[in-house]
Amino acid sequence: MDVELAEERIVVLADRFNLDLAEGRAWAKRADAFGTAAKLGGLLNRAASDDYECVYRERRLQPFWRLHSRTVAAYERMRSYPVTVAPEVRTVEIAGEVKTVEQRQFQLTGLESCREETERETLFDGLTGVQKPALAGYLGYNGTTVNADWLAEAARAATVVVPPQNKASALVRDVISAAIGKIEADRILEERVTIDIVDLVYRPVYAFRYRHGAKEAVVEFDGLTGETRTDGSTFEGYLGKAMDPRFLLDVGVEAVNIFFPGAQLARIVVQHGVKKVIETRKPQSPT
Repeated sequence: MDVELAEERIVVLADRFNLDLAEGRAWAKRADAFGTAAKLGGLLNRAASDDYECVYRERRLQPFWRLHSRTVAAYERMRSYPVTVAPEVRTVEIAGEVKTVEQRQFQLTGLESCREETERETLFDGLTGVQKPALAGYLGYNGTTVNADWLAEAARAATVVVPPQNKASALVRDVISAAIGKIEADRILEERVTIDIVDLVYRPVYAFRYRHGAKEAVVEFDGLTGETRTDGSTFEGYLGKAMDPRFLLDVGVEAVNIFFPGAQLARIVVQHGVKKVIETRKPQSPT
């Protein structure tokens, strides 16, 4: 089996909204973040409804993984095909060979040449490692390819860069394992899995923590979709911290010579540097 791996990349999706707009949208939802009681209290007492303070605000880059795989399997196998005939038929001659009929059937044997081609897009939440197909909604937005130095500069410029909690090598193994299916074959001619996209994608999120009396709550604003959440969280613990680039992109040798349940016990040959199937834009400065 051949496994082809694309070079890993870091892709940052560009904001569609600025901080001022995000904060205005979040401020409009501040009462909702404190629950029904706070909202009702605001209706009864307008002064109380204005008694909110924004005690912390952040712009962060939140990660998810995008892996795209293509699987090709070509193989041959011998198969018999039952042919049903009329009740009175006792034998059938085909190409000079006499076939005996039993229970109104005779058997033809042939060599099947088969080819299976599949492709799959797999998206993993960067914080939980759980597959999350809904993240596909972000793939239509503009993005730029960056490196670890770019992320470090963004962190120094007060953007919270959240590190992924799962490694690319582990996710690649999961994707390859899922791509390998059981093949009923007498002879395998080709078996190849190509991971042509291994991207760590960062999307922009704004978060605002409000204080109302003795309570605090967080409102999040999605920097791409414009959606507002009142059950959000903040990641100020990562503010100004640069990540170890070896953790971000680490497929390398960890993916070589590994075996997967159900796969043939054959050496898995890994080739790096598969050409990307998507275009990227020139990196821009952190915002």
